[in-house]
Amino acid sequence: MARLTGKISLVTGAGAGIGAAVALRFATEGAHVYVSDVDGTAAAAVTAQIVELGHAATAVALDVTRGQDIQATFRTIETTHGRLDILVNNAGLNVRGDFRHMSDADWTKIREVNLDGVVRIARDGFALLKASGRGSLINLASIMGHRGLRQLAGYAATKGAVSALTRALAVEYAPFGIRVNALAPGFIETALTDRVLRNPMIAKALLEQTPLKRFGTPEDVAAAALFFASDESAFVTGAELAVDGGMAAGL
Repeated sequence: MARLTGKISLVTGAGAGIGAAVALRFATEGAHVYVSDVDGTAAAAVTAQIVELGHAATAVALDVTRGQDIQATFRTIETTHGRLDILVNNAGLNVRGDFRHMSDADWTKIREVNLDGVVRIARDGFALLKASGRGSLINLASIMGHRGLRQLAGYAATKGAVSALTRALAVEYAPFGIRVNALAPGFIETALTDRVLRNPMIAKALLEQTPLKRFGTPEDVAAAALFFASDESAFVTGAELAVDGGMAAGL
């Protein structure tokens, strides 16, 4: 039996990579998925793929740094469905570089998407998650929020903050029937990591630190997201699940 039958879900940054995989997996499990991305064309393409497979999805052009976009998206969901059962804060980006050379503009760019966007979505989506009665908020953190790696200071700082925010919201939202958990991916084969993983020397070094000796796929993360989205995790909140091939455990 499908695990998300009748559920209403919103996935940010779902135009490609992990977000697209999560949206597709949720749809195949019976959820109506709002596929949102700052690139509306990419969101529409993923939505078309889902619909072609016979599932329900709606494309949304959503820039998580723009409050008006967020509010408009939640108004649409409220008008159409009256509630939101699953909310996945996936949108994120990285600007690689040595910290001592990071510009204020680069830091602001990373923070506005990776942290401020998560805060706004989690805050403004509260009422619809509460209306569900059994809402699930899933934040995308990262194992980089718990370990150090060169040229990732800004990314690591924002993802570490997402981990802390997840724990705080789990406590604050629990009285309203909303579970809040986080996924902490390791190195997943997406456009975000492509430049790094295509470097043979870097890839070799990273694989040596990964007990399972492979990089992850977006589908690996989607499977973990499904657990947090479904009733199988009904007694789980405030948790962070590493999807990293054992990298964090091996340190």
